[in-house]
Amino acid sequence: MLNKLSNTIYYLSNQDNNERPTLGLVCGDSYSLIIDSGNSPQHAKDFLLEIEKLNVPPVKYVVITHAHWDHFLGMNEFDATVIVNSQTNEIIKEWQSFSYDDRSLKSYVNTNQMSAMCMNIVQTDMPNRDSFKLKSPDVIFEKTLTIDLGNKVCILEKIKSTHSEDSTVIYIPDEKVVFLGDCAYGTTTNSLFHFKQSLLLPMIKDIQKYNAEMFLLGHESICDSTEMDIYWRELTRSSQVVKSSSLEDALECFKAENKRDPNNNELFFIKAFVNDHIIQLQ
Repeated sequence: MLNKLSNTIYYLSNQDNNERPTLGLVCGDSYSLIIDSGNSPQHAKDFLLEIEKLNVPPVKYVVITHAHWDHFLGMNEFDATVIVNSQTNEIIKEWQSFSYDDRSLKSYVNTNQMSAMCMNIVQTDMPNRDSFKLKSPDVIFEKTLTIDLGNKVCILEKIKSTHSEDSTVIYIPDEKVVFLGDCAYGTTTNSLFHFKQSLLLPMIKDIQKYNAEMFLLGHESICDSTEMDIYWRELTRSSQVVKSSSLEDALECFKAENKRDPNNNELFFIKAFVNDHIIQLQ
């Protein structure tokens, strides 16, 4: 079931058990725009069935927030203009060359081109896939793009991100709503979860310039500005004490600067920033 954020914005909640991220729908007077196409054709079909229950203008655009499989593998199901930034487009090109039969999927997993989770979702949600080919995006932008849906403007911007190098956010000014995709999260490299420390403050600056009151993230419930401010403060506070690959030094620094032990979130973030230093040394 779609969640109604306002009279013109809806979203389908994330489902972590089967790696389905949040999908968004923004409606203008003339057209509607979808944010992310889902982790499979079935995810996309489920979303479209929910949209059909609403009396909204036709879907004209689909924006992909970044080129991680769970956000774009459903895009063939949409009869709409698919929009990506240029870096996302380059990554999707690789997936367009893939075959999706069982043998090929297993080879991609074995060569670390695809996760085992992705393979499992594809095998479950795409039973007839031997001839499946991912289509090409239709519109490719570099830094920013503004879409007018009819008295409803959406601003697309490629930003710096601790999660992926190709992150796009979508800001709806009159609603003070921003769809972040996964940009505010960390990522996994060489089996280590980490936040890209050097990109943290530039990312926060890029996001905070928007006058937003509500934030939709790819794998979270919706957050208001107070919740996001807490998240940013905890991330920043944690990053400031990590100056090397030593967790012990970081924890000692945190206690000295804050006169307390880190809370659970801060401890998680500290470990992730320490992992970032470890990865830099590898």
